[in-house]
Amino acid sequence: MFGRFLLLLSALALMVGCASVPGAATGDIVMEEFRVPSDAGMQIYVRNKRPAGMTQFSPAKTVIYVHGATYPSETAFDLKLDGTSWMDYIAQRGYDVYLLDVRGYGASTRPAQMDRPAGESAPFGGTEEAMRDVDAVVEFVKKRRGIDRVNLLAWSWGTAIMQWYASLNSHKIEKLVLYAPVWIRQTPSLVQVAPGPVEAYRSVSMAQAKARWLAGVADDKKADLIPAGWFEAWAAATSATDPVGMKQNPPVLRAPNGVVADGAKYWANGVIPWKVENIKVPVLLVKGEWDLDTPAYMAQALFPKLTGAPYKRYVEIGEGTHTLIMEKNRMSLFREVQLFLDESRAPAKQVSPL
Repeated sequence: MFGRFLLLLSALALMVGCASVPGAATGDIVMEEFRVPSDAGMQIYVRNKRPAGMTQFSPAKTVIYVHGATYPSETAFDLKLDGTSWMDYIAQRGYDVYLLDVRGYGASTRPAQMDRPAGESAPFGGTEEAMRDVDAVVEFVKKRRGIDRVNLLAWSWGTAIMQWYASLNSHKIEKLVLYAPVWIRQTPSLVQVAPGPVEAYRSVSMAQAKARWLAGVADDKKADLIPAGWFEAWAAATSATDPVGMKQNPPVLRAPNGVVADGAKYWANGVIPWKVENIKVPVLLVKGEWDLDTPAYMAQALFPKLTGAPYKRYVEIGEGTHTLIMEKNRMSLFREVQLFLDESRAPAKQVSPL
């Protein structure tokens, strides 16, 4: 029965996300895939989309995206819903757009610990390791395009990776977008882990994923929050990234627990290991109203600490959760981020009074 269900989900994924085929073009958008070396033995999966006729490249028109704590980049950022993905949306506006999976996620190298039972190894794939993967991709893109800076876009745990990275590497960054930003935690995390010592990785079912997605949404708002077929399309695409986990009974998606160990060590313990004032680039914080994974108090506490940013903005979008990227109001998220990416760094000119 479950096998038939997975086949149906896979079919949905193919219909909704056909741009995942290597070399595919969507209208005037072309796609390429790469493996970028990071630490010894680690190959980081990278996907690029851009307008077919694009020949000029610049920091202002280059974006690199990284995912959150549990799911890889491509199954959200480049999942075609209602005919387009967020990656397509940005590329269609004249941008050279990249996504990456840090080690242990999606199509990147799965460390040896994932070949053994989770309890036999310590957590891996933490924020500092992820920063090295991000830097490898930033350097790859800079060299490939002959540019010296890029825009960074991150979701959830990815915002911790990118904050830490930007605090050390502002000279490599044009602008920084933090969607569902992480900061010191005052409420319990919704990431589910087994009791006891933190194991190497955790296993998540799609039922758990949906329950977490809808946490904090009023019962009378749940029915139309996720348009019909969208959760199923995402579940199919995400499940397909971990065929080993899908063979288990019940089927699961495995995710590294380095983020869980970091959460306990740092932001759940009132500690931020980076100096946020050292982020010297324009910053956008954006989140959904109903986000319980990274509640509003996080963005509101982070925002005034961004004292090094030349300018900054905080936007909260109504009727959206942590997974606003794949909900009915996702275009509000896309437009706010695009406005920030498109605007000039130059200050507005003063208009003399008559």
